[in-house]
Amino acid sequence: MSWISKTFSSSIGRKIIMAVTGLFLCSFLVVHLVGNLQLFKADNGVAFNAYSEFMGHNPLIRTLEIVLVLGFGFHIYEGLTLAAKNRAARGGQGYVSNHIEQNSSWHSRSMAMLGSIVLFFLIVHLYNFFGSLRFTDVPRDANGNEDAYALVLAAFKNPLYVTLYVVAQIALLYHLLHGFSSAFQTLGLTHRKYTPAIKFVGYAFSIIVCAAFAAMPIYFYFFK
Repeated sequence: MSWISKTFSSSIGRKIIMAVTGLFLCSFLVVHLVGNLQLFKADNGVAFNAYSEFMGHNPLIRTLEIVLVLGFGFHIYEGLTLAAKNRAARGGQGYVSNHIEQNSSWHSRSMAMLGSIVLFFLIVHLYNFFGSLRFTDVPRDANGNEDAYALVLAAFKNPLYVTLYVVAQIALLYHLLHGFSSAFQTLGLTHRKYTPAIKFVGYAFSIIVCAAFAAMPIYFYFFK
């Protein structure tokens, strides 16, 4: 089994882990977004509370949470490790070339920074919602479901949290713009016929998902 440990401790192996976990987390973003879109229903949070109750108490979902946490953990760890190794390879300095921008985009050179912004937001976000729902006594709505909608209303009335949320979505957007197509390239799933389509899907996915998430705090802060 030593060849497995050697493979996945190498730079190529770490990039493969980053690619696989990154694509897995993209699927999580879609599922999370579909559920959160219930917030836009004009029912005072009834549908969203029902969705939140299901996600928080369904045994299968609770089991999948472990897989999700592992996915985040591996992705974050490998990303930070690769960034540190790349910086060490440059002698602790930034990019040496004076014209590096001609060969790569800004967001492709800033993946660690963008990921760190998203990570900070994720910690605050989990504290506000996951922590409250799991570890505090949240009031229930008329249907007996935990009133997660009330938590959303309270959080999105805080201008600092709304600003952090929107900034995090911008960071996530640029992180995905490079990461989505890069993941397919790392896994060897490139072809001159299909790569342009993959890049288009990646751009469309990144913009639509991040814009939809950012619309939620903006909508609640200004119109609710």
